[in-house]
Amino acid sequence: MDLTLATREVDGRAVVAVGGEIDVYTAPKLRDCITELVGSGTYDIVIDLEAVEFLDSTGLGVLVGGLKKVRAHDGSLDLVCTQERLLKIFRITGLAKVFVIHDSAGIAPGA
Repeated sequence: MDLTLATREVDGRAVVAVGGEIDVYTAPKLRDCITELVGSGTYDIVIDLEAVEFLDSTGLGVLVGGLKKVRAHDGSLDLVCTQERLLKIFRITGLAKVFVIHDSAGIAPGA
């Protein structure tokens, strides 16, 4: 399974729709996407995980790294996720308290 990324801008925020599996092989693609956005001056990012089928610790690391990058510029990195199996990963790791997690891209401010 591969990773798909589709980035669009909504009200000044970048919304990255992620599909497929975020694992040790595909996570660098997501990391590069976030790095490029931050490098181009985009510090408010929404990562839409609705089409993600698998997320491992490498993927979590990329999300945490992305959050650190945008926070260095007083930005935000919010997530969109309704899948219970993914939400459970965020709760178990304590990351549900670190990330703002929305239940739809429409609810994320500006998305």
